[in-house]
Amino acid sequence: MPIQDGLPTPARYYAMAVIILGIALSVLDGTIVNLALPGITRDLHASAAQAVWVVNAYQVATLGLLLPLATLGDLIGYRRVYLAGLALFTMASLVCALSTSLLMLAGWRAIQGLGAAGIMSVNSALYRLIYPRRLLGRGVAINSLVVATAAVAGPSIAAGILSVASWPWLFVFNVPLGVVVLWLGRRALPENPVAAPSGVTVSWIDVLFNALMFSLVVLGVDALGSRGGSSAMSSSPGTGVALLAGGLLIGLIYIRRQWKQPLPMFPLDLLRIPVFALSMCSSVGAFAAQMLAYIAMPFLLLDSYRRTPLQAGLLITAWPLAIVVVAPIIGRLIGRYPDGLLGGIGMAIMAVGLALLAALPDQPGNAAIAWRMAVCGIGFGMFQSPNNHTIVTTAPVHRSGGASGLLGTARLTGQTLGAVLLSIIFSITNDHSGRGPVIALMLATGFAAAAGIFSTLRVGRAPAAA
Repeated sequence: MPIQDGLPTPARYYAMAVIILGIALSVLDGTIVNLALPGITRDLHASAAQAVWVVNAYQVATLGLLLPLATLGDLIGYRRVYLAGLALFTMASLVCALSTSLLMLAGWRAIQGLGAAGIMSVNSALYRLIYPRRLLGRGVAINSLVVATAAVAGPSIAAGILSVASWPWLFVFNVPLGVVVLWLGRRALPENPVAAPSGVTVSWIDVLFNALMFSLVVLGVDALGSRGGSSAMSSSPGTGVALLAGGLLIGLIYIRRQWKQPLPMFPLDLLRIPVFALSMCSSVGAFAAQMLAYIAMPFLLLDSYRRTPLQAGLLITAWPLAIVVVAPIIGRLIGRYPDGLLGGIGMAIMAVGLALLAALPDQPGNAAIAWRMAVCGIGFGMFQSPNNHTIVTTAPVHRSGGASGLLGTARLTGQTLGAVLLSIIFSITNDHSGRGPVIALMLATGFAAAAGIFSTLRVGRAPAAA
């Protein structure tokens, strides 16, 4: 069956609306609950350490199921996985709003994370079906813009909702929007035209190994990094070591099982492609740098520079606003210039912006802070779309799901790495002088520079796959 080169208009616009709203919902819910944790702790009679699992359950479930669901998309179609994930996400949101105990809420947050994994795992693969190849760069740029904006908009949206309602409404917010997107998605999303290799199925043992590997590694590193902080396991370093060791051991067994499979759940076949592997390294480094800066800057602005929460929020907004401006421009440059070159320049600009933030004087003006934040946003916006374009297009068409799953996995891995490293920095510095955030910004500068090097190494290598 010949592969159609994208959807015609206006069908493309309807499909795009579904993708944009779905990915925005799933990314938002990774951060929107953070501000409500004190209220959840009070209303459900739980401790702060227990309440952290409302966040952890979502993140661990999402990260642990991304790759299995991406593989399932390659086998049965990306549309089916996306719509099933969206339906599960919407249903779980409603039950989260009705939860009467922390255990119930955390459990349904995990199910909500499973639904989000269904959305994220095949999101980029669907772009490849929706957009003609000549316009794919613009579609990827839109996706990058939505993900970047939603990632930082969570606290602001949460603040707006919590100013007029209680925390359950953070979940009720998802329900009507999810129903509308699901209705539109059933009519607008294209079917997957590529047949999976014959005889290939999803191994539930490998699904379990994949989920355990990511979950145990993330929870183990989080427990070690918290060192007396808010983590539920911070009181037991031995537990963190055991979790991390267990995750690595399971990962070794899992990878060995995957090595010779024709359609590996952990996409080793794609990671053997040099350009693809370099793009993944770039993505992890870039998102680690971004997360370090996003979490460190509020502490620097509030504690060291004595800005009000409103002022700090407005200053930080300069970063995503710069991405909003830059992403469409970069989307038009994709295809005209090498992705590796655009991404390398972007990460170099971001590294400069982060270094300038780390070198701020003791009492900087608002303008001095804002333009440095904007430089970081320009660099990140210049990097993300070309990098994602390479990841999406380098994979063979029948492995678009695996590429999409790895793209989301790289983002979440980088963000988790950045958050854990910041936790370690804060536990070591343990003061309010601003030393911890400055160290974090310097480390973020290093991650951005490394991501830029990985990106530049792609220039002149093999072109994207058809």
